[in-house]
Amino acid sequence: MKRWLMFVQFCGFYILLAAVLFGGAGRFDVPRLWAYIGAYLAIMLVGVSVLDPSLYRERVRPGGKRRPWSLHILSALFVTHLLVAGIEAGRYRWTPPVPLAVECAAFVAFTVCFAVVVWAMHVNPFYSSVVRIQTERGHTLVTAGPYRWVRHPGYAATIVVCLASGMALGSWAAVVVLFPIVPFVLFRVVTEDAFLKKNLPGYPEYAARVSHRLLPGVW
Repeated sequence: MKRWLMFVQFCGFYILLAAVLFGGAGRFDVPRLWAYIGAYLAIMLVGVSVLDPSLYRERVRPGGKRRPWSLHILSALFVTHLLVAGIEAGRYRWTPPVPLAVECAAFVAFTVCFAVVVWAMHVNPFYSSVVRIQTERGHTLVTAGPYRWVRHPGYAATIVVCLASGMALGSWAAVVVLFPIVPFVLFRVVTEDAFLKKNLPGYPEYAARVSHRLLPGVW
């Protein structure tokens, strides 16, 4: 896939993201929404600039096949959580307001961890959307970058992004909508880790050296 095509598809998704947020709010004078999509735009522009185009193709159509239905459900949850956040920001308040200090801290956590996800994808060109050995792409073990500290840094950061996103948008209801992704990611960590130990050369030794899956000193 050409990089310019990645950029075009990203622009389409970004327009959808903004339309859902501001469409839900029914107004444009909501600073937190502008801050959110601004951070998203900045990080994704960096991602489009540095990520391997073949990885983008792998994530969209892993192994040349359609993504499983479970990933489409997760995408729908993400879009729904944006819609709910927009509605709470500009139309109807279903849950108590998120304290400003919590909202600001969540925005920082969202931005930093979203950047870590992109970093993990940049370092690991085999960061597929499904669990598989990408033999046709010369799949090898990756131990650089954030993989020096935990075995699944992208998933660790994704969990924080999912928990912080709704709070950064000022909506507890949006947090609830997106929360089901967290147990899915945890399940993915356990199953993928076991799969790689059996099927990826060098991974058992790497797992012995980097002993924690998500959080150094904890798990």
